[in-house]
Amino acid sequence: MDFELKQHFQIESARFLPHLPESHPCRRLHGHSFKIILTFVGKLDAKIGWVRDYHQISELMKPLLQQLDHQVLNEVKGLENPTSELLALWIYDRAKTFLPELKKVTICETPFTECTYPASV
Repeated sequence: MDFELKQHFQIESARFLPHLPESHPCRRLHGHSFKIILTFVGKLDAKIGWVRDYHQISELMKPLLQQLDHQVLNEVKGLENPTSELLALWIYDRAKTFLPELKKVTICETPFTECTYPASV
């Protein structure tokens, strides 16, 4: 039987969305307290009693999150148009290489919005 784990992170970043009309407020530079939720699925390690160590996840994610925290996301290579969708994809593609149990990345740019990659259908 598989388990699902979730670990939450938060970064503070600025961005602007250059492909929007001039009149759109997100076209201008603005900031967000992005909540990032990583979802993992895996088998229980019978000896240790968990799927993955949360502390280890935090340590492995530090260098990746440092590239984003307190940065203008448009200046990060690969995030020139940093929508929540493209941010979720950017994090997923990089984190999946060192966290193979990673199944989803969810980005919340406000307490009322959420974007998940890949989508569950």
